[in-house]
Amino acid sequence: MSFQDTIDQLKDFDVNNIDFEKIGVWPLPAKIFVCVLLVAVVFAGTYYFKISGLNLQLDRVVAQEQTLRTTFEKRSFEAANLDAYKAQMEEMKVTFDSLLSRLPAKTEVPGLLEDIGTRGSESGLTNININFQPDVVAEYYIEVPITISAEGGYHDMGGFVSGVAGMPRIVTLHDFKITASKQNRALSMTILAKTYRYKSVEAAK
Repeated sequence: MSFQDTIDQLKDFDVNNIDFEKIGVWPLPAKIFVCVLLVAVVFAGTYYFKISGLNLQLDRVVAQEQTLRTTFEKRSFEAANLDAYKAQMEEMKVTFDSLLSRLPAKTEVPGLLEDIGTRGSESGLTNININFQPDVVAEYYIEVPITISAEGGYHDMGGFVSGVAGMPRIVTLHDFKITASKQNRALSMTILAKTYRYKSVEAAK
């Protein structure tokens, strides 16, 4: 059979005429069609199980490469600015130590009360009463509330508040209340003052 005859048979071939129970006596076009179909199935299976798996692996590698590039750029930036970070950390440490030195130790709190009373007297206030309240323990520090009451003029009270704010130890003032005294022309003032102790310092002692 010539090549042209085979081409003509393929043109006239109808897949519906294939009898799978007589595969041994199939005409040549049927055999060629089945061979082509098998080759196509093999290629399709190879692509699905092998090529697609390689594509997924490639996608993972590409994503990992991008992550590594981002990490490398970040580390390179940090390395290039390491000296600046060290200088910043040293500056922060100096600032922290400076603030920490302004927090009174437990033994220094009574002296702080005397300093507050002195500021009140120097400002012209009278009937000054200063009392401790129970400590309030936070995660890193201990809050020491102090109630203050006094009498005096409006400018005297302003001078007292300014004097307390300028003390070397950290003292914050809260809940101001000023009322007119019924007994004289003076004003009555109550303030909640707060100072703080650093817990780690006390734990180390």
